[in-house]
Amino acid sequence: REPKAPSGTPEAAQRLAAASLAIHGTLVADYLAGRSIGPLQASDPLRYHPRCYYRPSRKDRPGTRRAWPAMIALVTNLAGAITGVHRTWLDPTTIDKAPVAYPRRAMGHLLGHGVRFGRAGPVMVAGEGIETILSLRTIMPALPAIAGLSGAHLAAIRFPPDLRRLYIARDEDSTGAAAETLLTRRAVEAGIEAIPLAPMLDDFNSDLHGLRADRLRAHLAPQLRDEDAERHLLMSS
Repeated sequence: REPKAPSGTPEAAQRLAAASLAIHGTLVADYLAGRSIGPLQASDPLRYHPRCYYRPSRKDRPGTRRAWPAMIALVTNLAGAITGVHRTWLDPTTIDKAPVAYPRRAMGHLLGHGVRFGRAGPVMVAGEGIETILSLRTIMPALPAIAGLSGAHLAAIRFPPDLRRLYIARDEDSTGAAAETLLTRRAVEAGIEAIPLAPMLDDFNSDLHGLRADRLRAHLAPQLRDEDAERHLLMSS
């Protein structure tokens, strides 16, 4: 029998990904729809696990459950190999994040990699959170995107060789500002045009869910290059 991969390694992440299911008709799809995200695409790197192990921390209440349904997001490198996963534990009663101290955790090798949506091309958008990127993909479904999973990891993403223009979807906080500054510097040094995208509220999912798609679309239009707005934003309306 093949020995179990050590916890937190890329091999353990790959095993969790292999044990996960398609998200259609699952709690994951319901959770994202409740955040005004959708429709989801068949190629999206998202999976569903009905009983994903959760290790309670000192901040969790005694008796906290050790298994919850979870959204599994695949972290890949530029070649498409799985190097890690990101888990969002969910509560089937509330169709929201599970009532645990840390409902989001990542494992595996993350630095330089991310959760990639769509095939990389000369224009793409990068953001910190999965729901931030999914919110932008809701109104710009053809624009390739990557979620870095944290401010530090967003600033360190590796650039696809054909990338020429990078939109940076920042969160409206100090971490988002720092990630934008570092990523912009790296992009410029690599000869890539870097363009910031600023939300109206604290992040783009708050914009989409609280202010709705039409307002977010109108807010984004002047921030995009004209050719990108015509190709990606206006055609998705």
